Amino acid sequence: MPYDKVSTRLIASKAGVDIGLIRYYFANKAGLFEAMLRETLMPMKAQLSLLVAESSHQNLTELMRTYYREMFNIPYFPRLIMQVMSAPGSDVKKQLIEKVMLDITRPIQETLFEKLLARGVIREGMDPQLCKISYLSLMIFPFVAPPALLKVHGIELSQAFLEKLVEHNIRLMEQGFITTT
Repeated sequence: MPYDKVSTRLIASKAGVDIGLIRYYFANKAGLFEAMLRETLMPMKAQLSLLVAESSHQNLTELMRTYYREMFNIPYFPRLIMQVMSAPGSDVKKQLIEKVMLDITRPIQETLFEKLLARGVIREGMDPQLCKISYLSLMIFPFVAPPALLKVHGIELSQAFLEKLVEHNIRLMEQGFITTT
């Protein structure tokens, strides 16, 4: 159901709680939406913190594994983010997503992949910005690919398939832009 068509009253009814609880804890629908974003992204934020503290092969690959594990449990989330961020204009949802994403990624926005290059995690001679977009593509695309495209290729995003895919993507990166140690 579209965000604009959902009321806090409907959310409270579906959750089996009093609407006053939503208002008390989150103030309004936007506050609830922001809390949902933060809660959903918390495991990735924790892994990003480890990666910032120690820019290592293990922490970079574990971030991808964490993302795959979490998104398997809530596969609609990446599509929701893509849908909201692709919409024209600047509504409350888009502003909240941008705010939460910046809060989580600000410490590493510009320097993480440069730091990985300096630490020898990214192969010498590779462009950190291009490595970042490759990494994000491998991480996010399976969850935002149109279902019809996946079906045409006989792909079902089962847990077994995603576990196999994340390890394949890590090997692919090791053969391309990251070192194995």
